Amino acid sequence: MRAMVLEQQRTRLVARDLPAPVPGPGQIRIEIDACGVCRTDLHIIDGELTEPKLPLVLGHQIAGRVAELGAGVTGFTPGEHVGVPWLGWTDGTCAYCTSDRENLCPNARFTGYHIDGGFAEACVADARYVFPLPGGYSSLEAAPLLCAALIGYRSLRLAGTGHHLGLYGFGAAAHLVVQLAIHLGREVFAFTRPGDTHGQAFARGLGAAWAGGSDERPPVPLDAAIIFAPVGALVPVALAAVAPGGTVVCGGIHMSDIPSFPYRLLWEERSVKSVANLTRRDGHELLALAPQARLRATAHAYALADANVALDDLRAGRFEGAAVLVVR
Repeated sequence: MRAMVLEQQRTRLVARDLPAPVPGPGQIRIEIDACGVCRTDLHIIDGELTEPKLPLVLGHQIAGRVAELGAGVTGFTPGEHVGVPWLGWTDGTCAYCTSDRENLCPNARFTGYHIDGGFAEACVADARYVFPLPGGYSSLEAAPLLCAALIGYRSLRLAGTGHHLGLYGFGAAAHLVVQLAIHLGREVFAFTRPGDTHGQAFARGLGAAWAGGSDERPPVPLDAAIIFAPVGALVPVALAAVAPGGTVVCGGIHMSDIPSFPYRLLWEERSVKSVANLTRRDGHELLALAPQARLRATAHAYALADANVALDDLRAGRFEGAAVLVVR
């Protein structure tokens, strides 16, 4: 099968012809239609996430069709439209897994990091972490739901139910979260790179009540803020923008160092949280909510062979929304 492979960190992906994967017990082989391209892929390539399987097929926003069931797998049928997210396996027995916090499992394995992912024509996945996809979505449209929307949804849950929500960094996740938040009755304030008028117009076009640079203050105090940009310096900026009792959620898997800041920014019961991975509950809830919210990704399609181009464009911020590799 065709695949784009990371052979060493800090290098370009290379095209390879790999043996087709065979599902083991409890696994599903999936013929991949599309796979989203995520900033986490850049963190892996750049060596900021330090323990990948090498060589590695990246990609953890997989949409495709069930091709073959491994021994013991039930509840899926050949040809079914399914998705595979970042969380690919947990032990099911640790204190976190047995207390509804499988996202914190110390032995967890992740798709496109420890397990070969979706920058290929096929993959195998643990059936426990394969989600049936909602009707009405093509694979191109569904792929960004498997991480950008899913991690965004978990971040939104942790942000609480306050009315005024700030989103710092208006990329793949934020452009989906703004739609979810508005559906849930929130008012959204979008923050982009200073001077990014195109990104600000994009945010307003998706329903944001206000959009400006991250160096600006919103017109009202925020009840909560989610930071999707991997920039630690935004933490004190967001704390300064939230009201007493407000929450700042860091929604990325990697972030540059947070600079020191005065205690007064944290005082009055403000809090800072991080989001780690996802749970199956998050996935099922998000995929049920997506059709109700009429959630739609602005997806930019690239051929599988152009994976490096998609990664370069993501790094340079050359598009609004999400990048998706179209495999078939």
